[in-house]
Amino acid sequence: MRTLVLGTGNKHKVQEIAPLLSSLPVIVKAAGEYGPFDPDESGETLEANSLIKAEAAMKLSGEWSISDDTGLFIEALDGRPGIYAARYAGVGCSFADNIRKVLKEMADVELGKRSASFVCVITLCRPNEEPLYFRGECKGYIAIDQRGTGGFGYDPIFVIDDLQKSFAELTTEEKNRVSHRALAVNLCRAALEKLL
Repeated sequence: MRTLVLGTGNKHKVQEIAPLLSSLPVIVKAAGEYGPFDPDESGETLEANSLIKAEAAMKLSGEWSISDDTGLFIEALDGRPGIYAARYAGVGCSFADNIRKVLKEMADVELGKRSASFVCVITLCRPNEEPLYFRGECKGYIAIDQRGTGGFGYDPIFVIDDLQKSFAELTTEEKNRVSHRALAVNLCRAALEKLL
């Protein structure tokens, strides 16, 4: 069994990603199990920030690592919050703060013009190997009000085009079949199956 370290401090991401990798001969651990983990996400793209976190996790643990970076790109807001989705309302903000800011900025945007995409990039880092990148995208729109009680982040306001439900209205299992993160993880898992 190989140890695979998730380069994140977000416990929700660990809970979401680990089950998607359960079919692999890996033991999934969080980077925080090896010591303090808080790399500076100073990149200007999802790929750059994902790489920063995956490399930091690999250096901290000495193990293969994966990390994701996710962005929410809203057409009516010229692509904002984009790569700054997690801290859109400011440093130290909560999920609720971010949702309030988006809904306030979109208060006058009619339903037909609220298109958005959630994009996830996962980077796999292995010692002495080039990093590998995997990208998943889920198209939808921003709801007028919050819908559902599950999930985290922007899940209550992101409605998936194909299902007409918000991520927060889905079970974990349903979300893990259709989300941007699930799509990226599935690509990563397929690569890992060949590498392990």
